[in-house]
Amino acid sequence: FQVKSENRKTIWNTEEVPEGSEFDDTWDPREQPEYQILFKQCVGTEDVFFGMSRKDPSTACCEDMVIKIKLPETKYSDITLDIQDKVLDLRTPKKKLLLHLPYCVDSKNGKAHFLSEEETLEVTLRLSRKFDFINFL
Repeated sequence: FQVKSENRKTIWNTEEVPEGSEFDDTWDPREQPEYQILFKQCVGTEDVFFGMSRKDPSTACCEDMVIKIKLPETKYSDITLDIQDKVLDLRTPKKKLLLHLPYCVDSKNGKAHFLSEEETLEVTLRLSRKFDFINFL
């Protein structure tokens, strides 16, 4: 058994550290807000009525992921949001959410808007999976 490492004094390899672990802060006393993950797909009449495409209701045929985060007593200006390919990191003065996403997303082209009446932040992210070219011809 031979260990391949650039530096023999390191105790782990960078490939062993999961993406987003640099955001983990176990000592942070802020509570985690309620959130919901939904999936969204574009369908037309040919999909719904005629079944002409190969789309089905599974998440494999969805193009977007929508994350709804309840943030009571929060102003839009107090929200800090950082999106990586597999991680959503949200922080407010009272809440903190570190969410490891179920699929890779296009972190550069997401949308977020705050619904002040519902006290909810709605984040829409385009899914970025290896074989989407098969599902979305």
